[in-house]
Amino acid sequence: MGNVNDTSSRAADVLLSDGTTVHVRPIRADDADRIVALHSRFSERTRYLRYFSAYPRIPPRDLERFVNVDHHDREAFVVEHAGELIAVGRYERLGAGSHQAEVAFVVEDAHQGRGIGSVLIEHLVAAAGTEGITEFEADVLPVNQAMLRVFMAAGFRIEREFADGVVHLWFPIAATPDSLRVQRAREQQAEARSIGRLLNPRGVAVYGARADGTGIGAALLSHLKSAGFAGELIPVHPSATVVGGLPAVASLRGTAGVDLAVVAVPAEAVPGVVEDCAAAGVHGLVVVSAGFAESGRAGAGAQAALLRAVRSQGMRLVGPNCLGIANTDPGVRLNATLAPLLPRRGRVGFFSQSAALGTALLAEADRRGLGLSTFVSAGNRADVSGNDALQYWREDPHTDAVLLYLETFGNPRKFARIARELARRKPVTAVASPVRPPALDAVTVGPDARGVAALFASSGVIRVDTVAELFDVGLLIAGQPLPPGNRVAVVTNAAALGVLTVAKAPAAGLRVAAGYPRDLGPTVSDVDFVQAVHDALDDENVDAVVAAYAPALAEGDKLGVAELLRSSTAGSARPLAVVMPADPSFTVAPAYVDGDPPALPMFPAIEEAVRALGRVARYAAWRREPIGALPTALPGVDTAAGNTVATRLATSASSGDDVVADELLAAYGIPVVPSRPAAGAAVGTVAAELGYPVALKVATKPWRHRIDLGAVRLNLTSAALVQEAYEELERLFGRGVEVVVQPMVAPGVACVVEVVDDPSFGPVVGFGLGGEAADLLGDRAWRPVPLTDRDAAALVRAPRAAPLLTGYRGAAPVDLDALADLLLRIGRLVDEQPALSALSLNPVLARPTGLAVLHASAVFAGLPRPDQGPRRL
Repeated sequence: MGNVNDTSSRAADVLLSDGTTVHVRPIRADDADRIVALHSRFSERTRYLRYFSAYPRIPPRDLERFVNVDHHDREAFVVEHAGELIAVGRYERLGAGSHQAEVAFVVEDAHQGRGIGSVLIEHLVAAAGTEGITEFEADVLPVNQAMLRVFMAAGFRIEREFADGVVHLWFPIAATPDSLRVQRAREQQAEARSIGRLLNPRGVAVYGARADGTGIGAALLSHLKSAGFAGELIPVHPSATVVGGLPAVASLRGTAGVDLAVVAVPAEAVPGVVEDCAAAGVHGLVVVSAGFAESGRAGAGAQAALLRAVRSQGMRLVGPNCLGIANTDPGVRLNATLAPLLPRRGRVGFFSQSAALGTALLAEADRRGLGLSTFVSAGNRADVSGNDALQYWREDPHTDAVLLYLETFGNPRKFARIARELARRKPVTAVASPVRPPALDAVTVGPDARGVAALFASSGVIRVDTVAELFDVGLLIAGQPLPPGNRVAVVTNAAALGVLTVAKAPAAGLRVAAGYPRDLGPTVSDVDFVQAVHDALDDENVDAVVAAYAPALAEGDKLGVAELLRSSTAGSARPLAVVMPADPSFTVAPAYVDGDPPALPMFPAIEEAVRALGRVARYAAWRREPIGALPTALPGVDTAAGNTVATRLATSASSGDDVVADELLAAYGIPVVPSRPAAGAAVGTVAAELGYPVALKVATKPWRHRIDLGAVRLNLTSAALVQEAYEELERLFGRGVEVVVQPMVAPGVACVVEVVDDPSFGPVVGFGLGGEAADLLGDRAWRPVPLTDRDAAALVRAPRAAPLLTGYRGAAPVDLDALADLLLRIGRLVDEQPALSALSLNPVLARPTGLAVLHASAVFAGLPRPDQGPRRL
């Protein structure tokens, strides 16, 4: 039974289909007056459709029952907007102990058609599922087509029948692939619309612009004006009638058509601005003002209060302490940023969390000739985040590629999911977070430190280490086609540059195409050099071209070659990277004009060009791969049993402690070889009960599994051998040492399966071969959850030591399908158990037929992951 005294976890801010925020929470007894007020605003038709009668007033006895629920057998959610209740939904269990409940909801007429019904169903389903309810029923009048559509479009497997003038519906409330697809599609549309209203405003109000033209507010107003904003600009000033040459108002109240407010007033004055904006129907605020969470505990409290105030009025918040937002569309020309110039126009969406670096990032994009479609700087990221921007850019027809400068991930699991979906359509490049969990330290050590990059790549995100590399890759994905393979041609007028490319290509995952590098010599003419580049771009045995040009004399030689390449190679089916050494400041295409080719990817060094091409080639290879399918049926999986076990383990163990995971794995069809702890004289007794032959293993870390240190004794076939082995372990590890006694199983190749929470991707599954050498070299491959069939198949082949599984030096190949099936089951387990923070299966013995899991432990954090359950901000 749920905790009837604490339902706070069920409350959430949610976006409606039009991008407006509302607050959903369990009903309270003190909501009675507002429930009556809501009922009074219903039309006669709405009351009839909900209650099957006129029901003009709520009788006191009904009202008492409506607002007093136990949050277990009976639950009700209200939807709040601007201080009023605008909808209510409820379920009621059909009898004590029943797994069925009746569900109903009603929405105020003025707010119907905004997706509130679907939001209520999601939150009611989530609450009911925690209380042992598995099925909903509903009675709907046939004329209530809107409610019927809400139920039928939710993605559940709905049955219905018509009797006595009523449509009776019933459906299991367990999530289905269709219900998740519907929920996430609605989430994407709502979040995209909320950001779209900010980036495409009809009118912009500026708060904090001084009449004398000084200060940040005046600068913001000036930037909006000089960019040529296409809508109405309204300075808001308490006394001045003209600010920055524009008519000013003391308040927005009574003003229509303002969608966006840009705020640069002191932190203590921001709440008053929020009230003024709410009264005018503003959709969102860009708060440039500092003095919030970045300033300490008091500022964090002020920021939390600001967020509550903004969302309670249905608005979105960019910032606070941000650089601002921009849109280069000629029909908008919005520069609501502290950067003085609107970014050059292009087709790249750019998100920067940092306000301090934002201006420098925009300046660097301009210097490199990188054109942007839109720009968002979230600052403290109290509300609008990189995830929101990704949702917008997914469907934005003006954006072909995305760049991300992220310092932290607010909801890493959601980021991994939506980035993977977006990257199937448009390239996404991100500067990697420097924060790594201890459990992933191993993937960045040893001779191959590309484990983290591989993890990003598995989600389709091109991961880079520095801002410079972000722009290197950005220029390639902004204006060049994706390479169809990894064969690179080098055309150069300097032999040394060709030699460097040959040396650097393998480390980037590239191979030099046959017949290259092609050295044309230092006296080659511009025209002949450009023609040779064209020939390489047309070569069927080439996937990408590096044009490395070192001018012998004048700067003009370089400019001429670059302009010829830019104007003549547009439309090529293969990407071109241009290297012109010794001048990193050189750029091409100082302005972007519609219809002109975009700037060339220019690099001052071969190493940078090859590294960027390698990253883009890996992304292109990922995109060419089939998506794979999530397993819909895994024999032996009992999610309900898994939920019960996980709940018990999470509540009984201290957070961060290892717990035995055998029973949890059994619920997902993964048997673990039985084992029992013992010490002293009990070791012999346990061995006899399990049956010979047995193995003894020291149970204490760090000696567990350390056969090389003598902590494991195998194939003990009698009581005497067990006694002798235990005495040896006592001499090595201390008197009375605790051991694990386990029946012997057939030998196999030792493997390790791990799950950890990654700060960038949420839960990830790792696979590698066992042993200290593999641990030392960090030979683990990782994939984010959920795992598709292709993910699992690729994961077992990804470690460098994987040939040991496929018959290395005459050994019998192991059952790779059994390993892939194991990984799919682990992926399902992790996906369905949000309280799980770590899992280890070590060792797993892989054999020619099947496998055996010898040990499994888990760690529970006790807190659900943020991307589980119904939609919420």
